Parts: sequence; C-alpha cells; structure tokens
Amino acid sequence: MTTPQTTETEDPHAALAALNARLDEIVEAAGTDHWNAETPAEGWDVAMQIAHLAWTDEVSVSAIRDADAFQTIVDKAMADPAGFVDAGAEEIASTGRDEVLARWRLARGELADELKAADPGGKIPWFGPPMRPKSMTTARIMETWAHGVDVADAIGVPVTDEPAFLAAMPHVARLGFRTRGFSYAMNGLEAPASEIHVALTQADGTVVEFGPADAGQRVSGPLLDFCLLVTQRVHREDTALEAVGDDAEGWLRIAQAFAGLPGGGREKGARA
Repeated sequence: MTTPQTTETEDPHAALAALNARLDEIVEAAGTDHWNAETPAEGWDVAMQIAHLAWTDEVSVSAIRDADAFQTIVDKAMADPAGFVDAGAEEIASTGRDEVLARWRLARGELADELKAADPGGKIPWFGPPMRPKSMTTARIMETWAHGVDVADAIGVPVTDEPAFLAAMPHVARLGFRTRGFSYAMNGLEAPASEIHVALTQADGTVVEFGPADAGQRVSGPLLDFCLLVTQRVHREDTALEAVGDDAEGWLRIAQAFAGLPGGGREKGARA
C-alpha cells in the first residue's frame, strides 16, 4: 500500500485541525448572509451542517470522558435511529449562529486534546464498533470533510482549490476502503470474501493505493470521486470511478464510510 503524502497529511491530528480551521474560515467569511443557505443535503442549511459537527464533536468528547454518559446517548439514539441525529443538530442550530460557532469551536478543540492524550491502544465506544483514538480521528476527518463539502458547495467555494480539503482526502479514502465489510452489514448483506485493490489518483498525479496489488476485484479513478462516493455526496453514475469485477461494482453501489443507517445518497446529476 502506497500513500505518498506530506508529513501533515500523514498526521491525522494535523489534517483534522487544518480542515476544521479552513472550514471555520469559509463559514466566517461567508457571514450571516449564507448562514441559512441551503446545502446539497436536503433540508440541511449551513447552520444545520455546522450544528451537526458541533453535536458530534461534543458526543465524541463524552464517549472518551464518560462511557456511562455516552451509553445514555446511545440508548436515546436506538429509540429513534432515523431522527436522533437530526434532532441533535436542530437543537443546537436553534441557538443561533454565534452560539453554534462557539460550541463547535469549543467542542472540536476539546476533542483534539482528548484524542491526542488518549491511550493509542485503548478503545473508544461509538454508535458503530468501538474505535481506537487514531480511528476516531480519521472518522472525524471523514465527517468534517463530508459536511464541509456540503457547506463549501452552498457557499460557492470549490473544494478542489482548498489544500486542507485535499490533504484530508487520503484519510477519507482509507476509511472508505476499511469500511467495505461494514457497508454490506449495514445493508443486511453478506460481504464477499474477495480481496479488492483500490488505486486513486490525486490532483497532482500521485496515486493512493489500498489492498493487494494482485487482487482480481479492482477500483480506480479520481481520489475526489471516491471520497464523495463513500461519504454519499455523489451518485455512483456521476463519478469517473472504474470497477473491475462484480464485487467491486457491488461495493461502490452501497459504500458508506460513516456509522449508522445507510444514507439515501444523492440523486443522479446532483453533482455531475
């Protein structure tokens, strides 16, 4: 597996910090005029997107600091798996722009400190399988990147021109690859036993690869397209990804790098 990245990109803590900081700058520069701008996620404006990130960062801190308190949150989520996340974001979003931004900045800072200080070999409880600190950091990169793309799209900032977004993508792709089996489980399907090789091309022409080089099932194409697909920000047919083998194509149809119920994805043509 080759991942020819810069030092900052190889450090997930630095990648997450840079991504958060740049997204914050984009939202701050957009001002109040774009706070309620609709994003590509149906029913979610910029306020909801940032409120969701604040809520998830707060919950992540709780998972690290107090397992019992986090279990209470999980129990509430199990009672309303389809609406719990939206309700959490809506509650925070209703407090107004200044409060939402303040809570997000505080929560993400606390989470960064907790993740850096955590025992690397320890497990942190989550809505999906428990995660080690590095995996949770990567998961936060993935979610911040995904919601950040929605926010940037709403505001009119091309993420292809944003170094922090570009640097985050290998982390997003790695998580997307590692959650292949999870994607099947969340769709009530049995994961195939086949190995798969993924080769993704970055804007500078370098390639990020995962899986055995001699695997019969193969996926290749732009790194951006793969990241958008596994975060369900683009329809499969609107990507330039190429799949060799039925298992490879089947995976791309259901891929999800996030915990929780399978998303509805985006309509064909929504991000052509």
